[in-house]
Amino acid sequence: MNRGLMQLIVKISDTRNFTKAGKELYMTQPAVSRAVAALEAELGVKLIARNRRHYGVHFTDIGERILGFFKEILPYFERIDQEIAREKGLDTGIVRIGVFPLASSYFIPKIIRSIVEKYPKIEFTLHEGTITEIKEMLESGDVDVGLIVPSVHHDELITFPLYREEIYTVFKENHPLSAKSVIQARDLMDQPLIICKSGCKPPVMDWFEQSGIQPNIKYVLNNYMTTMNMVQEGLGIGIMSELSTMNLPSNVIFRRLDPKWHREIHLAVSSLEESSIAVQLFIRMALQLFESRTGLDVNLQ
Repeated sequence: MNRGLMQLIVKISDTRNFTKAGKELYMTQPAVSRAVAALEAELGVKLIARNRRHYGVHFTDIGERILGFFKEILPYFERIDQEIAREKGLDTGIVRIGVFPLASSYFIPKIIRSIVEKYPKIEFTLHEGTITEIKEMLESGDVDVGLIVPSVHHDELITFPLYREEIYTVFKENHPLSAKSVIQARDLMDQPLIICKSGCKPPVMDWFEQSGIQPNIKYVLNNYMTTMNMVQEGLGIGIMSELSTMNLPSNVIFRRLDPKWHREIHLAVSSLEESSIAVQLFIRMALQLFESRTGLDVNLQ
C-alpha cells in the first residue's frame, strides 16, 4: 500500500468526484479510475461506487472504514519526511493553519514572515472559518494548528495563550455617549447593540451578566467589518475587540468598558506530541513574537 493511493482515496472523499480529485493530484480521470480499480483488486473489496442517479461518487461501508484509517496514517508519512529532512538539515514541512479572519490579517503574516526568513522551505496553507469551524477542523485533522477563542467546549484541544485583548464599545462620534470617558452596562440598557459573533459574544454576555443588566442586542454578525459599517451608519453601538478597532473610520470612536473586560486568543492543536516539527516551530515562533508567557517547551532546536 503506497502513500499515493491513500492520498488519492482521501482526495476522492474530499471532492466526491474522480476528475476533480485527479486534477488536484495531476492525474487524468482514466488514471484515477485505474488506480482505484487496482487498489480494490489488491484489497479484494469494493471501496467506491459511482452514483449513476446523482452527481458524484459514494463510499461503501467498508470503504468509509478504510478511508478513516488512511486519514489517520497519512500524517505519519509527513512526519517521517520531516524527520528525514531535519536530519539532513533541510527544515522543510507544511503547516496547515485554521484562522478566523481578524486573526488571519493580524497574526499570520507576522508569524509566517518570521519563519520563512530562517526556513524558506517550510510551506503554509490557510483555512479561514468561524471559531467553531476551526475547532472542528482541528478535531477532524483538517488543520494542524488553529487560532481560537477558548471556551468550556474545547477541553479536548491543547491550547497556548497568544494574545489578550480588551473589549470596547464603538459608536459614531456624535453619539450622546461620546461625552463619557468609560461606558458602564447601565449606559447601554436602552441602546441597540451590535455584537460580532466571532469569539466576541461570550465575553460580552459575561460582562453584562456580571453587571446584572439585560442587553438590548439588535444585531449579531459574523464579520467585524460588517459590524463596523453598521455602526458607521448609526444602526447601533458596537461591542468589539481591540484588534477590530485598530483602523476606525474617521467618524467612529471607541470607549473602554467599566469594569474593563478582555478576551483571550489562543493557539490550539489536537496533540502537541503528534504535531510535526514545522507545526511546533510555528507555535514557538508565534509565542515569541507576541511575548506570551506559557512555559511551553516543545523541544525545538
